[in-house]
Amino acid sequence: MSVLIVKTATEEEFFKRGRKLAALADQGSPLPEECVVSFEDPSDVLKLLTVARLALFRAIKDNPGSITSISERLHRDRSAVKRDVDELEKAGLLTVESKVLPGHGRMKEVSVAAQQFKLEASIF
Repeated sequence: MSVLIVKTATEEEFFKRGRKLAALADQGSPLPEECVVSFEDPSDVLKLLTVARLALFRAIKDNPGSITSISERLHRDRSAVKRDVDELEKAGLLTVESKVLPGHGRMKEVSVAAQQFKLEASIF
């Protein structure tokens, strides 16, 4: 996926977009290469996208890796980084993939879900 859009939207707008995508699929038309994460309440967007989490997203975009390596790079507590990664993954901004390390067990690699995300906010 190339673009992730984080936005505010009403329930009606959510279902309208779903109907539009379903119509495109029914016609055999290509679907947009984007993912939309929408929130009804703008304050929920602000809770998700804190200054620390934006810095974390940028750091992971520049250099994906394990939670431990990311926390060391950012000079942040590992448990705080883990909590932020969990929230950003739940929202769809990050992906966490388990990888096998030859001779060293397993590691969870954190990477961005899209190389950029677009933030759209409408106050209604």
